[in-house]
Order: sequence, then structure tokens, then C-alpha cells
Amino acid sequence: MSLAFSVQTISQRNAAPLELEEPLPVTELPTPALVLDKPKLQGNIERMAEHLAQHGKGFRPHAKTHKCPLLARLQLDAGAVGICVAKVSEAVAMVSGGIDRLLITSPITTANKAAVVAELAGRAADLNIVVDSALGLDLLIAALGSGQKLGVLVDLDVAMGRTGTRDTALVEQLCSTMAQHSGLTFRGFQHYAGHVMHVEGFSARRDLSLQLWETVEERLQALAAAGITAEIVTGGGTGTYNIDVEVGAVTDLQVGSYVFMDEEYRRIGSPHSDRFEDFEVSLTVACTTISEPQGKTITVDGGYKAFASDTVAPVCDELPGVKFRFAGDEHGVLIKPQGEQSLRLGQTVRVVTPHCDPTVNLHDYYWVMESDGLVHSAWPITARGCSW
Repeated sequence: MSLAFSVQTISQRNAAPLELEEPLPVTELPTPALVLDKPKLQGNIERMAEHLAQHGKGFRPHAKTHKCPLLARLQLDAGAVGICVAKVSEAVAMVSGGIDRLLITSPITTANKAAVVAELAGRAADLNIVVDSALGLDLLIAALGSGQKLGVLVDLDVAMGRTGTRDTALVEQLCSTMAQHSGLTFRGFQHYAGHVMHVEGFSARRDLSLQLWETVEERLQALAAAGITAEIVTGGGTGTYNIDVEVGAVTDLQVGSYVFMDEEYRRIGSPHSDRFEDFEVSLTVACTTISEPQGKTITVDGGYKAFASDTVAPVCDELPGVKFRFAGDEHGVLIKPQGEQSLRLGQTVRVVTPHCDPTVNLHDYYWVMESDGLVHSAWPITARGCSW
């Protein structure tokens, strides 16, 4: 009953844009506010889509980053072959918001989640999920009703050790089981090496990613010899978007953070720089300076509840030399360099997120800024909190 209640609640969430009666400058937003620069966002989407198309690869962006059907629609309109979600509840939010070409990238092992997946399969035009165990697959088979169709990918693990299987015999068993059920279609394989995405230094990151994909390709060749061929081989991410296109077996990439960019990604480096700036920062958190207890610092109204704090510190691009330090749940402190005179009380400061995905999950809306520099609408983060 509790899961059914959760599904109903998520299905009723708003997924439509909220247009403001009058456009607002960022300085009039209720801070801390998650600000989305729409022209930069669209530029990032187009840049990634064009890059992958030039290399003959599909574009399957991950909505775990933005959790927003409106943003997923922009990605589909740019040519995405589908949208990824990490969790079943995110799939509920996406399908209810009109996005019905989905891949659920985490396996499930409970009957109640399998029942939700089966229900979504009856509503979505193209629903797929990864499996890595006989238990997960058996539960999906038991949940599917007459006429319901579900695509299945087998999740392969090489080195990350989070999800997936390294057991070739199990892969063959799973594919054999799928072939016996008309409601299931074997689509291919997923391989995701999340630990590679933030390896600093392009050469080191490239070497490690290609080494792992070489192992995957060896497994695929062995499976092909056993009569198991894949329509889809999906994986990768923003950190390896310009590396994994070199892998012949890969059909599409699950890029996510490129739409927003964050400080964690900007530190990994690119082929010609120690900074990764292939995509523009389109997402910031607007904060207001509220207190100045000492001359060297000024306090803003954004802390742990406004920014994810699992990695590096937030960064103020518009204030070179100013450092951000967390000062609790509700507050942050800007440390001013000697001679800094521009900061004053009541000022709005836009801050680059440390880690965009979990930061987004802290907010209800994107405040969407258009090319005139004004906020015209608010986009609901429909899948916020969808963690099951």
C-alpha cells in the first residue's frame, strides 16, 4: 500500500512550466534559488548531441542529473534516442510527465518495484531496465501482464563493483530465460564505470576508460560466439564523452552533468587544459549576503541545504579570489581576499555548484533565465526526492 501511495503521489506532481506574471531579475528571487541559464543549457545540449552524432554514437542522457521532464523533452528534441533514469520512482515521474522512452539503469530485486515497472511498461512506448541477477529477472517476468512489453539490458561490471555481473554463465542464463518469454525483449548491455568519470588528467582518464571497454568488448565477442548479440551497448558519461566514442562496440552514451556542469567536473581536465570547460556552466545557486560579523568575511544564506557538500566547495566565478566555506545548514561564508571591496550586504551572488546532481535534489524549482538576463518561468524538479 505504501508504494502504491508513493506512485500515486509522484504521478500527480506538476511537470509543466510555471510562467511568471512579470519577468524578474535574479536579484529579486527568494534565495537560495537554483538558477538555470536557458541559452547556455540549450547550447550544452546541442553541443553534446552534435559531437556524438559526428562520431556515429547515440545520445541517451541521464535524467538523474536534472530530474525534470521539461529538460528531458529538450534532450529528446535534440535527437536523444531515449532518456536514462537511475531509479524506478524517477521513471514514474518521467512517464507521468510525458517522457516515455526510458532506460532504468539500476537493477531491482523486490516484487513491489517489479510491479511498478510492469505498470509503467503498459504506459510507456519504450521502457527498458537493466538486470544483473536471476532474481531480478524472475520478478519482472512474474509482474508482467498479458500484452505488456519490456526491454531488458544485462548490466556488466568490470571494475567498479557497484552493480552488474562479471559472470558470463549468468549472462547466458539471463538471455536464455528472456528468450522464453514473449513480454521480454533482450536489447543488449550496459557498462558504466562511474569511478572513471572524475579521474583527473585527460590521458589517465582516457587510458583507464579504454582499458575497461577493451575488457567489455572481449566479453561481448565471447557472448557473440555463443549466439548472443546486442542491439544496444550503452554506458559512459560526461567525463568520458570524448573518449568512449572511440569504442566500436558502444552504441550510445549516458551523459548527464554536461547539461549543467559543476566544479567537481571542471577540475578533471581536458586534452589541452587542466580545466574541463567543454560545456558552459548553466546552473548556479543564487545566494544573498546577509551578515558581516568580521571584515574579512561575509555570510550568505546558502549552506548544506542549498548545495551538495559531498565533494569540493562551491565556487564564485563572478568574484575571482573569493572563497566559499560552508558554515552550517543554512549559511555559507565568503572569504574575501585582501583589498576586496565589491561585496556588500544585501547583494545577490551566483555560485557554481560543487556537485550538480545532489544539489538539484535539494530544490523544488529551476528559476529559468532567458537571453535577456531575466527569469521568465519556474520549472518544477518533478522527480525531486525520487530515490527508490
